[in-house]
Amino acid sequence: MGNLNGKRIAVTGSRKSEEISALIRKKGGEPVIRAIQETIKCPVSELEADLRSFVEKGTDWAVFTTGIGTDALLEAAEKIGIFESFTNVLKEAKIAVRGYKTKAVLKKMGIHPDALDEDGTNDGLLRVLEGISFHNQRVFLQLHGEPVPKLVNWFEKHGAMLHEILPYRTIVPNPETVEQLLDEIIENKLDAVAFTAAPQVKVLFQLAEQKGALEKLIEAFQHNVAAAAVGKVTAGELKERGVQRVIVPELERMGAMIVALDEYYQ
Repeated sequence: MGNLNGKRIAVTGSRKSEEISALIRKKGGEPVIRAIQETIKCPVSELEADLRSFVEKGTDWAVFTTGIGTDALLEAAEKIGIFESFTNVLKEAKIAVRGYKTKAVLKKMGIHPDALDEDGTNDGLLRVLEGISFHNQRVFLQLHGEPVPKLVNWFEKHGAMLHEILPYRTIVPNPETVEQLLDEIIENKLDAVAFTAAPQVKVLFQLAEQKGALEKLIEAFQHNVAAAAVGKVTAGELKERGVQRVIVPELERMGAMIVALDEYYQ
Protein backbone atom coordinates (compact mmCIF):
# COMPACT_ATOMS: atom_id res chain seq x y z
CA MET A 1 0.00 0.00 0.00
CA GLY A 2 1.27 3.46 -0.87
CA ASN A 3 0.65 6.96 0.43
CA LEU A 4 -2.57 7.65 -1.52
CA ASN A 5 -4.72 5.83 1.01
CA GLY A 6 -8.17 7.46 1.09
CA LYS A 7 -7.19 10.04 -1.58
CA ARG A 8 -9.56 10.74 -4.48
CA ILE A 9 -7.47 11.31 -7.62
CA ALA A 10 -9.15 12.63 -10.78
CA VAL A 11 -7.65 11.48 -14.10
CA THR A 12 -8.42 13.94 -16.90
CA GLY A 13 -7.39 11.96 -20.00
CA SER A 14 -9.09 9.02 -21.70
CA ARG A 15 -5.83 7.44 -22.92
CA LYS A 16 -4.45 4.73 -20.62
CA SER A 17 -7.00 5.65 -17.94
CA GLU A 18 -7.39 1.99 -16.90
CA GLU A 19 -3.64 1.54 -16.36
CA ILE A 20 -3.42 4.80 -14.37
CA SER A 21 -6.46 3.79 -12.29
CA ALA A 22 -4.84 0.43 -11.47
CA LEU A 23 -1.66 2.18 -10.27
CA ILE A 24 -3.66 4.66 -8.15
CA ARG A 25 -5.51 1.75 -6.50
CA LYS A 26 -2.22 -0.07 -5.94
CA LYS A 27 -1.01 3.02 -4.06
CA GLY A 28 -4.20 2.99 -1.97
CA GLY A 29 -6.07 5.79 -3.74
CA GLU A 30 -9.46 6.03 -5.40
CA PRO A 31 -9.28 6.89 -9.13
CA VAL A 32 -12.00 9.21 -10.44
CA ILE A 33 -12.12 9.26 -14.26
CA ARG A 34 -12.97 12.71 -15.59
CA ALA A 35 -11.96 12.51 -19.27
CA ILE A 36 -12.15 16.10 -20.50
CA GLN A 37 -10.00 15.72 -23.63
CA GLU A 38 -9.70 13.11 -26.34
CA THR A 39 -7.39 12.75 -29.32
CA ILE A 40 -9.03 11.93 -32.67
CA LYS A 41 -6.96 11.09 -35.76
CA CYS A 42 -8.07 12.90 -38.91
CA PRO A 43 -9.40 10.64 -41.68
CA VAL A 44 -6.82 9.64 -44.28
CA SER A 45 -9.02 11.27 -46.94
CA GLU A 46 -8.45 14.66 -45.25
CA LEU A 47 -4.66 14.21 -45.30
CA GLU A 48 -4.22 12.67 -48.76
CA ALA A 49 -3.99 15.86 -50.85
CA ASP A 50 -1.44 17.42 -48.48
CA LEU A 51 0.70 14.27 -48.36
CA ARG A 52 0.67 13.83 -52.15
CA SER A 53 1.62 17.49 -52.59
CA PHE A 54 4.45 17.02 -50.11
CA VAL A 55 5.79 14.01 -52.02
CA GLU A 56 5.51 15.75 -55.42
CA LYS A 57 7.03 19.10 -54.42
CA GLY A 58 9.44 18.02 -51.68
CA THR A 59 10.53 20.30 -48.86
CA ASP A 60 13.62 21.94 -47.42
CA TRP A 61 12.60 21.38 -43.81
CA ALA A 62 10.11 19.01 -42.14
CA VAL A 63 9.12 19.97 -38.59
CA PHE A 64 7.50 17.32 -36.38
CA THR A 65 6.00 18.34 -33.04
CA THR A 66 4.47 15.13 -31.58
CA GLY A 67 5.05 11.40 -31.75
CA ILE A 68 1.35 10.64 -32.26
CA GLY A 69 1.15 13.15 -35.12
CA THR A 70 4.27 11.78 -36.81
CA ASP A 71 2.86 8.24 -36.48
CA ALA A 72 -0.46 9.37 -37.96
CA LEU A 73 1.25 10.86 -41.03
CA LEU A 74 3.37 7.75 -41.63
CA GLU A 75 0.27 5.56 -41.25
CA ALA A 76 -1.73 7.72 -43.68
CA ALA A 77 1.12 7.69 -46.23
CA GLU A 78 1.17 3.89 -46.06
CA LYS A 79 -2.60 3.62 -46.53
CA ILE A 80 -2.57 5.75 -49.69
CA GLY A 81 0.43 3.88 -51.09
CA ILE A 82 3.11 6.58 -50.90
CA PHE A 83 4.99 5.50 -47.77
CA GLU A 84 8.33 4.93 -49.49
CA SER A 85 8.13 8.21 -51.42
CA PHE A 86 7.12 10.07 -48.25
CA THR A 87 10.05 8.74 -46.22
CA ASN A 88 12.47 9.34 -49.12
CA VAL A 89 11.49 13.04 -49.16
CA LEU A 90 12.07 13.17 -45.40
CA LYS A 91 15.52 11.62 -45.77
CA GLU A 92 16.46 14.32 -48.29
CA ALA A 93 15.12 17.17 -46.11
CA LYS A 94 16.42 18.76 -42.95
CA ILE A 95 14.42 17.63 -39.92
CA ALA A 96 13.43 19.55 -36.79
CA VAL A 97 11.86 17.65 -33.90
CA ARG A 98 10.04 18.59 -30.70
CA GLY A 99 10.37 16.07 -27.87
CA TYR A 100 11.82 12.61 -27.32
CA LYS A 101 8.67 10.70 -28.40
CA THR A 102 8.75 12.34 -31.83
CA LYS A 103 12.46 11.60 -32.15
CA ALA A 104 11.83 7.93 -31.28
CA VAL A 105 9.18 7.53 -34.02
CA LEU A 106 11.50 8.95 -36.69
CA LYS A 107 14.49 6.97 -35.42
CA LYS A 108 12.61 3.74 -36.24
CA MET A 109 12.51 4.95 -39.85
CA GLY A 110 16.25 5.68 -39.84
CA ILE A 111 15.58 9.43 -39.83
CA HIS A 112 17.64 11.60 -37.47
CA PRO A 113 16.92 15.27 -36.64
CA ASP A 114 19.11 18.20 -37.64
CA ALA A 115 17.52 20.27 -34.87
CA LEU A 116 16.19 18.67 -31.68
CA ASP A 117 14.34 20.16 -28.74
CA GLU A 118 14.66 17.87 -25.72
CA ASP A 119 12.17 19.57 -23.39
CA GLY A 120 9.12 18.99 -25.59
CA THR A 121 7.89 22.59 -25.71
CA ASN A 122 7.18 24.94 -28.61
CA ASP A 123 9.42 27.55 -27.00
CA GLY A 124 12.24 25.01 -26.79
CA LEU A 125 11.78 24.11 -30.45
CA LEU A 126 11.96 27.76 -31.51
CA ARG A 127 15.08 28.24 -29.38
CA VAL A 128 16.97 25.53 -31.26
CA LEU A 129 15.81 26.94 -34.62
CA GLU A 130 16.84 30.51 -33.80
CA GLY A 131 19.73 31.56 -35.99
CA ILE A 132 18.84 29.19 -38.86
CA SER A 133 17.79 30.97 -42.04
CA PHE A 134 14.33 29.97 -43.26
CA HIS A 135 14.03 32.72 -45.87
CA ASN A 136 12.39 31.23 -49.00
CA GLN A 137 12.72 27.76 -47.48
CA ARG A 138 9.88 25.29 -47.91
CA VAL A 139 8.78 24.14 -44.45
CA PHE A 140 6.40 21.23 -43.83
CA LEU A 141 4.97 21.77 -40.32
CA GLN A 142 3.09 19.06 -38.42
CA LEU A 143 0.73 20.75 -35.97
CA HIS A 144 -0.55 19.14 -32.79
CA GLY A 145 -4.24 18.87 -31.97
CA GLU A 146 -5.24 22.38 -32.98
CA PRO A 147 -3.84 25.39 -34.89
CA VAL A 148 -0.63 26.67 -33.27
CA PRO A 149 -0.34 30.39 -34.14
CA LYS A 150 2.94 30.74 -32.23
CA LEU A 151 4.79 28.32 -34.53
CA VAL A 152 3.04 29.45 -37.71
CA ASN A 153 3.72 33.15 -37.03
CA TRP A 154 7.39 32.45 -36.21
CA PHE A 155 8.05 30.65 -39.49
CA GLU A 156 6.16 33.24 -41.53
CA LYS A 157 8.05 36.05 -39.82
CA HIS A 158 11.31 34.32 -40.78
CA GLY A 159 10.30 34.17 -44.46
CA ALA A 160 9.43 30.48 -44.72
CA MET A 161 7.05 29.08 -47.34
CA LEU A 162 4.88 27.14 -44.96
CA HIS A 163 2.84 24.00 -45.55
CA GLU A 164 0.86 23.13 -42.39
CA ILE A 165 -0.75 19.76 -41.71
CA LEU A 166 -2.96 18.76 -38.77
CA PRO A 167 -3.03 14.94 -38.48
CA TYR A 168 -5.19 14.77 -35.34
CA ARG A 169 -7.51 16.93 -33.29
CA THR A 170 -8.12 17.27 -29.58
CA ILE A 171 -11.80 17.40 -28.65
CA VAL A 172 -13.90 17.68 -25.50
CA PRO A 173 -15.91 14.43 -25.50
CA ASN A 174 -18.41 15.54 -22.85
CA PRO A 175 -18.70 19.22 -21.77
CA GLU A 176 -20.74 18.18 -18.70
CA THR A 177 -17.69 16.28 -17.40
CA VAL A 178 -15.63 19.49 -17.48
CA GLU A 179 -18.29 21.26 -15.40
CA GLN A 180 -18.41 18.35 -12.98
CA LEU A 181 -14.63 18.37 -12.54
CA LEU A 182 -14.55 22.14 -12.02
CA ASP A 183 -17.22 21.91 -9.31
CA GLU A 184 -15.45 19.00 -7.59
CA ILE A 185 -12.15 20.91 -7.45
CA ILE A 186 -13.70 24.12 -6.13
CA GLU A 187 -15.80 22.23 -3.57
CA ASN A 188 -12.71 20.24 -2.40
CA LYS A 189 -14.28 16.90 -3.27
CA LEU A 190 -10.97 15.72 -4.74
CA ASP A 191 -7.49 15.43 -3.25
CA ALA A 192 -5.60 15.66 -6.54
CA VAL A 193 -6.06 16.02 -10.29
CA ALA A 194 -3.72 14.15 -12.66
CA PHE A 195 -3.41 16.02 -15.97
CA THR A 196 -2.08 13.83 -18.78
CA ALA A 197 -1.91 16.51 -21.52
CA ALA A 198 -1.77 20.31 -21.76
CA PRO A 199 -5.11 20.70 -23.66
CA GLN A 200 -6.90 19.35 -20.58
CA VAL A 201 -5.60 22.29 -18.56
CA LYS A 202 -6.78 24.74 -21.23
CA VAL A 203 -10.28 23.23 -21.34
CA LEU A 204 -10.70 23.37 -17.55
CA PHE A 205 -9.39 26.91 -17.15
CA GLN A 206 -11.37 28.24 -20.10
CA LEU A 207 -14.58 26.98 -18.50
CA ALA A 208 -13.59 28.45 -15.14
CA GLU A 209 -13.04 31.81 -16.82
CA GLN A 210 -16.41 31.65 -18.56
CA LYS A 211 -18.16 30.87 -15.27
CA GLY A 212 -16.28 33.53 -13.29
CA ALA A 213 -14.66 30.83 -11.15
CA LEU A 214 -11.03 31.26 -12.16
CA GLU A 215 -9.89 32.68 -8.83
CA LYS A 216 -11.61 29.89 -6.90
CA LEU A 217 -10.02 27.25 -9.15
CA ILE A 218 -6.49 28.61 -8.67
CA GLU A 219 -7.06 28.95 -4.91
CA ALA A 220 -8.23 25.33 -4.69
CA PHE A 221 -5.09 24.13 -6.46
CA GLN A 222 -2.89 26.28 -4.25
CA HIS A 223 -4.30 25.03 -0.96
CA ASN A 224 -6.51 21.94 -1.07
CA VAL A 225 -6.25 20.02 -4.35
CA ALA A 226 -2.85 18.90 -5.66
CA ALA A 227 -2.22 19.36 -9.40
CA ALA A 228 -0.07 16.66 -10.99
CA ALA A 229 1.24 16.98 -14.55
CA VAL A 230 2.65 14.24 -16.78
CA GLY A 231 5.52 16.42 -18.00
CA LYS A 232 7.03 19.86 -18.56
CA VAL A 233 4.57 21.03 -21.22
CA THR A 234 1.51 20.25 -19.09
CA ALA A 235 3.19 21.63 -15.96
CA GLY A 236 4.07 24.80 -17.88
CA GLU A 237 0.44 25.24 -18.92
CA LEU A 238 -0.66 25.03 -15.26
CA LYS A 239 2.00 27.48 -14.09
CA GLU A 240 1.17 29.96 -16.87
CA ARG A 241 -2.40 29.96 -15.59
CA GLY A 242 -1.37 30.76 -12.02
CA VAL A 243 -0.95 27.33 -10.39
CA GLN A 244 2.39 27.40 -8.58
CA ARG A 245 2.19 24.04 -6.78
CA VAL A 246 2.57 21.43 -9.54
CA ILE A 247 3.80 17.87 -9.03
CA VAL A 248 5.73 16.73 -12.10
CA PRO A 249 7.94 13.63 -12.48
CA GLU A 250 11.50 13.66 -13.80
CA LEU A 251 10.58 10.93 -16.29
CA GLU A 252 7.67 12.10 -18.46
CA ARG A 253 5.45 9.04 -18.13
CA MET A 254 1.93 8.61 -16.75
CA GLY A 255 3.04 5.95 -14.27
CA ALA A 256 5.89 8.15 -13.08
CA MET A 257 3.37 10.94 -12.45
CA ILE A 258 1.38 8.74 -10.05
CA VAL A 259 4.60 7.66 -8.32
CA ALA A 260 5.56 11.35 -7.91
CA LEU A 261 2.10 12.07 -6.47
CA ASP A 262 2.50 9.17 -4.05
CA GLU A 263 5.90 10.53 -2.96
CA TYR A 264 4.40 14.00 -2.53
CA TYR A 265 1.89 12.66 0.01
CA GLN A 266 4.65 10.78 1.82
